[in-house]
Amino acid sequence: MTKKTVTEQYPDVQPELPPRTRGVIGLFEENCTVCMLCARECPDWCIYIDSHKETVPAATPGGRERSRNVLDRFAIDFSLCMYCGICVEVCPFDALFWSPEFEYAETDIRDLTHERDKLREWMWTVPAPPALDEGAEEPKELTAARRSAEKLADRQAAAPDGPAAPREGDA
Repeated sequence: MTKKTVTEQYPDVQPELPPRTRGVIGLFEENCTVCMLCARECPDWCIYIDSHKETVPAATPGGRERSRNVLDRFAIDFSLCMYCGICVEVCPFDALFWSPEFEYAETDIRDLTHERDKLREWMWTVPAPPALDEGAEEPKELTAARRSAEKLADRQAAAPDGPAAPREGDA
């Protein structure tokens, strides 16, 4: 109350946003497996996903063909979205992220449904995750990956230059 109030001259001066600002949702399309969890968990039903199945040939001779979902449409209707973040939290493949973008106003409410191209553009404005605090434990995934890499390096160092020696339990 003792400070003088200052009016930000927006849009001439862009505001300083806090690091965890919830603006819009960005889509990292390569990570999306079309599992539909985000659309099912959305309380406003504002996420629209369309996909089709493709058959992938067998990777090895005699193997079986696999089918996978291919994303055709991913859209979010921001006129319905309440920015709760449930979709970002439930995505098991890290395909959805909060972007600090907030300038997406439209003159027609029907234009607030943004398709995957626009959501991908917003993905590149997502800030990098904060660094770990000093003294914090390393994530268990990194610890497990490092251990397996060390074991593999030890095996390769101990193995003779010739063909690999059979290990215990190998037939």
